[in-house]
Amino acid sequence: MPTPQERLAQLRGNQDAPASVASKYNKRFRVGVIGSGNWGTAVAKIVAENCLEKPYLFHRDVKMWVREEEVSDMKLTDIINSYHENVKYLPEVTLPFNLFAEPDIRKVADGADLLVINLPHQFLGSVCDQMKGIDFSKSSAISCLKGINVSADGVELLHDVVEKKLGLHCGVLSGANIASEVARERWSETTIAFPLPSWYQQGDADENLIKELFYRPYFHVQVSDDVCGASISGALKNVVALGAGLVEGAGWGDNAKAAVMRRGLLEMIKFGNVFFPGKCRPETFTTESAGVADLITSCAGGRNVKVGRAFARTGKPLEVIEKELLNGQSAQGIITGREVMELLTATKKEDEFPLLGAIYDIVHNKLHISNLPERIAD
Repeated sequence: MPTPQERLAQLRGNQDAPASVASKYNKRFRVGVIGSGNWGTAVAKIVAENCLEKPYLFHRDVKMWVREEEVSDMKLTDIINSYHENVKYLPEVTLPFNLFAEPDIRKVADGADLLVINLPHQFLGSVCDQMKGIDFSKSSAISCLKGINVSADGVELLHDVVEKKLGLHCGVLSGANIASEVARERWSETTIAFPLPSWYQQGDADENLIKELFYRPYFHVQVSDDVCGASISGALKNVVALGAGLVEGAGWGDNAKAAVMRRGLLEMIKFGNVFFPGKCRPETFTTESAGVADLITSCAGGRNVKVGRAFARTGKPLEVIEKELLNGQSAQGIITGREVMELLTATKKEDEFPLLGAIYDIVHNKLHISNLPERIAD
């Protein structure tokens, strides 16, 4: 057991910067977190731990934007700040004392040098609109969102949406990261893709600083510059996981699930080549945590598998299943699958992605799951 003096030193964090870090950055960076679901809170815990332990790099206190709601007549922000626990979305996990829940998004974003954006991707546009007018000219962000944005103008990656709406340089964090396991400090890996911004000067935030912000003994970080590959992997694996849940619910076993995963990986790579030619590296899908590792984890369990499995077994409407199983959260594979199908239909490329199309037809167009093998046959 440490002495009182030793414990105080631990709580304060190591005040002395390693020599390799001390002269590299010209200031301490203020960090804010946008989003407080289970993954948002788990990532906020990581960030707050590192801000506490590395005062030579980061300001100690971290604000986390929480969309206000009540639990038993008490505001969720008050619960988090009083009891250091997000009882709604990440129960039974103690949060660092330097992490503060804040219902005003502008108080979190204004003045932040680094923003960590982590919320359901269907809310990204409206959330960004709430931050318009803030000067982000020398700020950077990391998007932990997994999805794409489809409009009449085509398809966008979500970090591009952030950059266009806010003028905020944005990288990506994506990997085989189940929130409850990360929050309970079970070892995992992730991928961070963070190319330097055009305005970069020596001393500004770079990929090494971002790694310092997220790396923990239980959360290892691989650094990449393939933002496109990491983004597409993170988006489409949710749709494939929905398909894995369908075959699991049908009782077809592990062989069928493996077939869905294999075909899904091939279509993920092809999607990048077709819609973002020259911007994605195939090896990102096969060697990074953001690629095949995330696909394996997502297809082994998680929200999308739960919903797909329940749909195959019960045939209940998707919104009913989500309400029954997900505690107010959503299965991103449903939303992304719909957006992908809109894109494939508009570009007349449905036949090039038979698995993605079949999953959509099963959950939306009453295609019987027994037709899946024929639909994806070579």
